[in-house]
Amino acid sequence: MSARLAVASVRHRRASFAGTFLTAALAVALLAAGGLLLWSVLTAGPGADRFARADATVAGARDVAVTTTKDKGDKVKTKTKTERLTGAEPLPDTVVRAVAGVPGVESVVEDHAFPVALAAEGAPVAAPGAATVAHGWSSAALTPYRLVDGTAPGRGEVVLQRDLGVRPGTVVRLTSRTGTQELRVVGVVDGDVPGQAGVFVPDSQVAALSGLTGPTALAIRAEPAAVDAVAEAVDGAATVHAGADKVAADLPGAVPDYVGAVSVLGFTLGITGFAAIFVLTGTVSLSVRQRQRELALLRTIGATPRQLHRILRAEAAVVALLAAVPGLPAGVALAHVLAARFRALGAVPAQLTVDVNVPVLVAAVAAGVLVTTSATWVAARRAARIPPTLALQESAVAGRAGTAPRVVVAAVLVAGAVAVLTLVPLGGPFGMGMSFVASALLLCATVAVGPLLVGALTAVASRAVAVTGPLGLLAGSLARAGNQRVVGVVVPLTLMFALNATMLLSGDVQAQVTADQQVARSALSDVRVAATDGPGVPLDRAQDLARDPRVSGAAATIGTRVVVARDGKPEDYASEGLWATGEDALDLGVVHGDLGDLGSRTVAVSVPLARANGWAVGDRPTLWLADGTPVRPTIVATYTRWRGFGDLVLPAGRVAAHDPRGLVGSLYLRGDDVAAVVADVPGLAATAAADPRAGAADLRNQQAAWELMVVISLGFTAIAVVNTFAVSTAARRRELGDLRLSGATGRQVHGLLDREAVVAVAIALVLGCAVAGAVVGTFSIAQDGRWRLFADPLRYLGMVGAVGLLGIVAGAVPARIVVGRRSLPLIAG
Repeated sequence: MSARLAVASVRHRRASFAGTFLTAALAVALLAAGGLLLWSVLTAGPGADRFARADATVAGARDVAVTTTKDKGDKVKTKTKTERLTGAEPLPDTVVRAVAGVPGVESVVEDHAFPVALAAEGAPVAAPGAATVAHGWSSAALTPYRLVDGTAPGRGEVVLQRDLGVRPGTVVRLTSRTGTQELRVVGVVDGDVPGQAGVFVPDSQVAALSGLTGPTALAIRAEPAAVDAVAEAVDGAATVHAGADKVAADLPGAVPDYVGAVSVLGFTLGITGFAAIFVLTGTVSLSVRQRQRELALLRTIGATPRQLHRILRAEAAVVALLAAVPGLPAGVALAHVLAARFRALGAVPAQLTVDVNVPVLVAAVAAGVLVTTSATWVAARRAARIPPTLALQESAVAGRAGTAPRVVVAAVLVAGAVAVLTLVPLGGPFGMGMSFVASALLLCATVAVGPLLVGALTAVASRAVAVTGPLGLLAGSLARAGNQRVVGVVVPLTLMFALNATMLLSGDVQAQVTADQQVARSALSDVRVAATDGPGVPLDRAQDLARDPRVSGAAATIGTRVVVARDGKPEDYASEGLWATGEDALDLGVVHGDLGDLGSRTVAVSVPLARANGWAVGDRPTLWLADGTPVRPTIVATYTRWRGFGDLVLPAGRVAAHDPRGLVGSLYLRGDDVAAVVADVPGLAATAAADPRAGAADLRNQQAAWELMVVISLGFTAIAVVNTFAVSTAARRRELGDLRLSGATGRQVHGLLDREAVVAVAIALVLGCAVAGAVVGTFSIAQDGRWRLFADPLRYLGMVGAVGLLGIVAGAVPARIVVGRRSLPLIAG
């Protein structure tokens, strides 16, 4: 019965449910899009197998595994955590000989994989979204790569994949960690390994071009029994991969890494999910409150509270299910759009595609229905419980819930936010995510005590708007009398500003701190030299440039990743290899020790990382280099200027030997005329050393990803704000009609509602600024000890103005639509 009544009610009162329908459709779309993206990245495979023609592969470690054991008395618990490496250690000759000597192994192909940079006619050559990886020509048969033009490479020659767009006869500059070579393109191959652009050099030149002492993997053809024998022959010195696992032997940098993408898309789902649930709950609650008179009438004719609850929940479920009809297709389309944008930003691997999963879509619909019906139950519980004799007294229905429970709930939520802001290291890698959690807790606390906060702020704002004249005085009185209505429109506006401002401003603060530290780091040098046709230059070339007599001091840095085990869990950190000569050209803000002591078996560590692990100068932590080589260097210094640089500093020579790329990304020079030193050097360019953008490409990509999430959230909350104002204004048709009949002109009613909108917008901005200020200010202190409300004043004021303008327009437009109708029909409605 309840279901039939609900369907009939929705069918005959479509306009009343329009706001809930729109919000639910958007919520389902956002939940579906976020869920599909996260599902796609969690279930994404490694991509096409480059070893398709092999029966098995043999390779060294591709991750660092740390095992911890805890004795719990009755049992011993063992845990193993892994962290993916960014490089591959060459296989020793003993392993190669052992595999080749196994009976039943028909053939063994050595694969030497190493990243390179290509340039032709002074311009970089690369395939969009693909890693450029070189191999010996014998490896081409493994995929297989088919020669479609030209011939196999000889000495001084190279064969390129067709996606690179270079024709035979072209001379290209190939840069690897061993140097730069000019090679003539003699052939083009057509491959089928997404995310990789193949480059093939003669087998005789692999060692010289790659710097590898052996193959990074072996591809074998053998019978199944022989594959098992190979595993016994290598005896733990390498790992044998078969079946779908063969691709694990590929170079780590050439295989998509979805770990970072899980964090990005998981956070995207968290933000959109919170915004969707928050706004949907508010919209449904407001819609139910607008029906208080109708509910009162039902109570007077004998409807029980349980019956009212069933009818309202059934109506909400019907609306939510109907909203899923347009919401799901919109969610699928949005998922594809977002995936494409995230791929372009480099936030997710280029191979990521959206997998449309039916259970995920069903879960999105179920979540939408659950939130809608739950919000309906919460909003209706007081109206359904009042005695029938009081049912028509709207003041009784609209009464406030107990103050004490609200205050208790808010206090708990605020305590949680304070704990997050004070106990969690916001300066670490999870700082941005934790700032969102703190913001969400404070927003929920604001909602819990919304009537109390809004009531107090309305008393102030209404008196301020009263100075505009009689209309302002009346608007203030109506705002104070309709506290619940004001709360309904303030909440989504507060959410819109606080949530998005926290994300955007936190990113701005982090970018500002990084830029400030970059300027301080390079203040001693005169120019920064970087490659124009690739990701960097070989170390020996940078050293030759630094030895020019006009250079009085130089510092070369090589970016890498280093794995550190912390609390039994390995984590990789951005790090740098450093080579310096002459006068100091780079100032890392050393607080303990001396960077001059940096040698082959030493390391310098950032202050936050040292503090987190309890390290001090003289300690010897265990680290793993990019190719998995374990080392125990002695800490010789700790430094403070690590943002946009790295948490560990190792000797450049050691990094270049163990990182597959191993190229100098930045060279800082001091001298009277150092710009002239690089003016005529091809492939190099000198810029101001203190350029705050230097070395911050990853941060800029991260900031762009944050801004994309802000755009998503802003779009949804903006629509929700407009929808909320429309629902609130439409519910006042009777009141506005009475004003018109009593002699008020349309202009006067418009002015009255505009002033009410100003009151609501002002309150929302005060609350939003307070929440964002508390979170962003604490986040800023965690970065460098300075309190900031914002990093860019114009950006902050622009956001305040945009949200305020949207709120005023959202309040004005529905008012003009309603007031523009005839008054008598309004009374009848």
